[in-house]
Amino acid sequence: MRVITTTDELTEFSAELQKRPFVAVDTEFMREKTYWPILCLIQAAAEGVEAIIDPLADGIDLSPFLDVLMDQGTIKIFHAARQDLEIFYKLIGAVPAPLFDTQIAAMACGFGDQIGYEPLMRGLLNAKIDKGSRFTDWSRRPLTDAQLTYALSDVTHLRDAYPLIVEKLEAQSRAHWVEAELQALYDPDLYFVKPENAWRRLKLKSVRPRELGPAVKLAEWREREAQTKDLPRSRLIKDEAIFELARLQPDSAKALSRARSIPNGFERSNAGAAILDAIKQGMAIDRENLPKIAAADRNKAPADVVELLKVLLKRQCEVYDVAPKLIATSADLDEIATNDDADVQALKGWRREVFGEAALKLKSGDLALRLKNGAVELVESKD
Repeated sequence: MRVITTTDELTEFSAELQKRPFVAVDTEFMREKTYWPILCLIQAAAEGVEAIIDPLADGIDLSPFLDVLMDQGTIKIFHAARQDLEIFYKLIGAVPAPLFDTQIAAMACGFGDQIGYEPLMRGLLNAKIDKGSRFTDWSRRPLTDAQLTYALSDVTHLRDAYPLIVEKLEAQSRAHWVEAELQALYDPDLYFVKPENAWRRLKLKSVRPRELGPAVKLAEWREREAQTKDLPRSRLIKDEAIFELARLQPDSAKALSRARSIPNGFERSNAGAAILDAIKQGMAIDRENLPKIAAADRNKAPADVVELLKVLLKRQCEVYDVAPKLIATSADLDEIATNDDADVQALKGWRREVFGEAALKLKSGDLALRLKNGAVELVESKD
């Protein structure tokens, strides 16, 4: 097994990869105690070449491999790419390109919603993967043979499966479906949370308008603090604490100490003072400048309409053999239920052909659902 621990070895390996049209890539990382993921291993495999790169090896410079990730002549293959791309975005300052995500492609080929790596490889290659090393500590050295074997299999199978998935997509004329989804992976906002946008991670359905400003500013403070100190968000304050403080709106250390979600003595710390300041700033935000999501969260869709749309979505996905999550989310269905011109992907492009057009006809009464021989059928209106 080829394990790379020096820059010279990595330079040679990277040169070999750049001669290939595509390379399968995976990582092993740790982030239980940090905000930023700690990169522990990089695995890469292309036709006739494969290796494990040890980014924790003394003195190793990852630049040669990072150049491969940005080489426009080599397609980078990932499975469920988001977390891997987050790591490389932080290292490079850009999203590796061009990309291909086998999980997204599998959803377009009839393998179901967000299929995992192991079942996909089993379905395509009849491969058996020993997952015993999956949750081991990848930062400890030396790594065991079992860990290395498991890690490398993540890319060797991926390399072999890629041509099969592409063949399926082309046979079904669905390559353009996947390409549209892959474009979303190039958005830098997926991999770096700007503190001022951290409120988007909160579930704001139960937050009252007067509480929204403090919640926004508390989320912003927490995100900036977590990034600066490289700590998990929950190690600072949990979401529940943000909601409680936004509701109580304490204006002094004494008032802050009464919050059940705040540890004893926290109110006298620098963080306590910063929290009070964030709440004050949030309360000063004019209502018209608050996130519009506050109103949207309260605009509930008719439950019966949403249920009909769910049945239709399930039926269309079975007919087209495509994963429902690739077509529409629950939020999309809520939007469609209340607005025929909703700005959702389900009403655009190929998704509109598969589901969106039928959904609008169902709402308008021009289409009905009928159960026949245990299956749901569509019935066009004769009016």
